[in-house]
Amino acid sequence: MQFIPITIDDYYTLKIFFQKQSYQLSTYSLFSIIVWSNPNSKAYFAVEDDTLIILNELESRPEERHLILPLSLKKIITPEYLHSLANKTGVARYCFVPETFIATYERYHVERYFTILEQPEFEDYIYLTEDLVQLKGNRYSRQRNQIHQFNKQYSAPGRVNIEWISSDSVGACMLFLQKWCDQRNCDLDQDESLACEKMATINALQNLDQLEAQGILIRVDGEVSAFGICSYLTDDMGVLNFEKAFSNIKGLYQFLDNECARRLFNRYKYINKESDMNMPNLAQSKNSYNPVMKLKSYCLIVR
Repeated sequence: MQFIPITIDDYYTLKIFFQKQSYQLSTYSLFSIIVWSNPNSKAYFAVEDDTLIILNELESRPEERHLILPLSLKKIITPEYLHSLANKTGVARYCFVPETFIATYERYHVERYFTILEQPEFEDYIYLTEDLVQLKGNRYSRQRNQIHQFNKQYSAPGRVNIEWISSDSVGACMLFLQKWCDQRNCDLDQDESLACEKMATINALQNLDQLEAQGILIRVDGEVSAFGICSYLTDDMGVLNFEKAFSNIKGLYQFLDNECARRLFNRYKYINKESDMNMPNLAQSKNSYNPVMKLKSYCLIVR
């Protein structure tokens, strides 16, 4: 089986496999797969019998080479098929397997073919769009207070403007991203995960239209100070792939999050905010928005 690198130009070729896929882990966003593919973290694909097979490789950790669950137009993906495919490709590991897949076939049946390992750092946080738009009740009092303080501070007309990200504003968003990264040492030799995220964000900003994603930006006193980007996952769920704001502007992040829910997710019932990557501060922030569920992710390793 011949795998070829996934590029932005492959979007419309691969899109058909993702239009009706039902996996709710953010990994199964085609937009995410494409923009996160870079020289350090490469994604490849092959198509066989109307089935899309995706392979991921990390240059720094070749032992973590893995497949994700195939997406098929006709075939039912079973543990038996996954085992056969692993033997055929020589890739003995599937990662980002949703817990719903394991539940569908029952754990004991999957364990006939694979050792099951949980990936706690990749458990996705899922929210009701309605909750994050309305921010009702005591559980969202902190967010409402932060937004109130932001609105009070910047209440003068023209100080705050919200725009759709377009080709005309990409340059300003890139400038903001660089400033945001300068505060966090996003260089590869400083923090590999932040460096990869920076590359993915640049890919996203430069190719929003071609990859059919949407984003909004917020200007404070004329300067881009925050943006958020959303992509399709399932018919009732989108992914908030990127959400960044200057931390020194009090309430800006909460204001951005609320506007993203209003403007980017009005066609979706649910918002997937991805995982916390086992980062305590990020986990605290995501939990503070009261997820309605968390979706576990697993690796399956051929026995």
